[in-house]
Amino acid sequence: MLAKDRVLRAPDAPPALEEIVDRLARVGIRLARMIARGGIEHHLGASAGTNTDGDAQKALDLIADEAFMAALQDTAVRFYASEEQDTVATLNPAGTLALAIDPLDGSSNIDVNVSIGTIFSIYAAADTPEGSFLRPAEEQIAAGYIIYGPQCCLMVTFGNGTRKYVLDPDTQAFALVNNNVQVPVKSTEYAINASNYRHWPQPIRAYIDDCVAGLDGVHARNFNMRWIASLVAETHRILTRGGIFLYPADARKGYERGRLRIVYECAPIAMLVTQAGGAATDGADPILGQAAPALHARTPFVFGSAEKVARVAAYHDLPDHETSALFGSRGLFRS
Repeated sequence: MLAKDRVLRAPDAPPALEEIVDRLARVGIRLARMIARGGIEHHLGASAGTNTDGDAQKALDLIADEAFMAALQDTAVRFYASEEQDTVATLNPAGTLALAIDPLDGSSNIDVNVSIGTIFSIYAAADTPEGSFLRPAEEQIAAGYIIYGPQCCLMVTFGNGTRKYVLDPDTQAFALVNNNVQVPVKSTEYAINASNYRHWPQPIRAYIDDCVAGLDGVHARNFNMRWIASLVAETHRILTRGGIFLYPADARKGYERGRLRIVYECAPIAMLVTQAGGAATDGADPILGQAAPALHARTPFVFGSAEKVARVAAYHDLPDHETSALFGSRGLFRS
């Protein structure tokens, strides 16, 4: 594909990476149109079985996976790992890159017209699929997502900051609108599924209790809770307005390590947010320093404005019997 035919330009990125992100963007344009016409031609939210971990799949999950895989066949992508597939596919045996993808994040929201998206991560290919993806997340060389909402946007990093592109409906190309996205430092928003409060570990309960206490608590300010249940939508809000997102491990069976996958979701979002001046941890330790033990392994996930993420990590450092009141008496985090 000639450079002049590209729908997304990143001239300072290595050519192979620019081409791959352009291919992803092209599929994203087609998916955005398909989503906008959902219910007219296709029932995109129809059940299509379950994936390797037993999560429900929708028709659009499989459509998106097939489209992205086909679009990358003749690129530098050697290994293709998808949340929707049990094993890694080899696309180009001579390729130098490995791509991990969640083809359609938030698919449970298709029928209710909530923003959904595609998340991707790129590594230099190793000799084996395992070596390519089961490695420290800090070894990613690019990461991003496409969000299908009122605007179709693409957020991407090549390791030198986070960029925002918006799909121009007139030209059907992505226009760069911000080449240095920064997570706002101050925010009064947090995102968590509060219905699971009784299952959370004590540090998470203590942090949320202090947020709920508002002006009367150690934060000395009121907060608003948000919960969309679409990771790309939550990330897009945090990159735009700041705040914090929490998906902790909890006491329920199957949630001992949270529900979000390291390779397909947490690693790329962690890179994007960190490149934008934010932070991302498993509640205590940085995600970027961790390697997934298995292709579909999960992890607790906390990301957002750096100070807020650090505060949650500090709560994890306290003994379980010490309460959030200790933070107020010590004055460690009052702001």
